[in-house]
Amino acid sequence: MSQQTGVPTGGPRVGIVMGSDSDWPVMKLAALALEEFDVAHEADVVSAHRMPEEMLAYGKEAAGRGLSVIIAGAGGAAHLPGMLASVTPLPVIGVPVPLSNLDGLDSLLSIVQMPAGVPVATVAVGGARNAGLLAVRILAASDPALRERMVAFQADLKRSAQEKGAVVRGESGGRRLGF
Repeated sequence: MSQQTGVPTGGPRVGIVMGSDSDWPVMKLAALALEEFDVAHEADVVSAHRMPEEMLAYGKEAAGRGLSVIIAGAGGAAHLPGMLASVTPLPVIGVPVPLSNLDGLDSLLSIVQMPAGVPVATVAVGGARNAGLLAVRILAASDPALRERMVAFQADLKRSAQEKGAVVRGESGGRRLGF
């Protein structure tokens, strides 16, 4: 327990929740991104529709348990991210989980249409990896060591893109001006 804040230390910093275990193959990508940066996290099923009391308790207790960010994945009606955002002071990142019907467009529209005062950061349909990386960036705003790791990650992305460009230029005969 931190003596300054009264918040537990050493536990998970990010909570990953979803409405069903069938969402885990998508949401696991958020966990893997957090693991790349050694960010402690937890994952659980907290259904807004099938277990509303537990879902509300999760959101209300998250900050007191030491979490700093919640990543919530939901398909279909996709109420989980917004409902959590309505009961927690923490940033919530919504991941629209694609289902067999509508390819996740319904989930995306449900998550991004939050009322004023209840923000949910939303990533692309199935974009759990980016949700994990966004959680790292949120934490890095107040964690210089994590920020340095994010800067190095971004440099690696740049280097990788430059290498891919070199391959394409080599196969296409180089850059040409005009049409």
